[in-house]
Amino acid sequence: MIYFADPLAKLINELNKLPGIGPKTAQRLAFHLLNSPKEEVISLANALIEAKEKISYCSICSNLTDMDPCWICRDETRDQSIICVVEEARDVVALEKTREYKGLYHVLHGTISPVDGIGPEDLKIKELLDRLRSGKVKELVLATNLSIEGEATAMYLAKLVKPLGIKVTRIAYGLPVGGDLEYADEVTLGRALEGRREIEG
Repeated sequence: MIYFADPLAKLINELNKLPGIGPKTAQRLAFHLLNSPKEEVISLANALIEAKEKISYCSICSNLTDMDPCWICRDETRDQSIICVVEEARDVVALEKTREYKGLYHVLHGTISPVDGIGPEDLKIKELLDRLRSGKVKELVLATNLSIEGEATAMYLAKLVKPLGIKVTRIAYGLPVGGDLEYADEVTLGRALEGRREIEG
């Protein structure tokens, strides 16, 4: 049975392909776009096309960028002796928002996941090793997610990098600010204890 005119059905179908967008949300978005001024819809379409055409991977860190190398790799004021390894480009944004980290990054574009058929050769690991062989890097911070795949990827990288004589650290995972101990799971509490540091007094 046909519920929507063909162009509308196509729009709903395309929106439904986006992550986290189910059929009902796709319909709401489609109707919202149809009810929006034409200029706004054209602006959205142009932004999508421009992002797809102009965004690429940084040749050094594999972060998403519209310039090569990216603005972080070009910044000579950043600490060149430390590289933070993350899974995705959005993780760089999350870490930058903390304003705590002043080094460089390397984006893997995923994690090792045998179940999904993703091995080390599918990630930007070779490029990372090439960067580490320059002799400038003294510390590698592994900031992959606290998931089975993230932990496996961190362990794999640690074993690869240790023979190079580079210090390998793992970001500490712990309790969120305002979190209660009684509601924290064992893994989170364990990580909080492992990541503890001395209080200056």
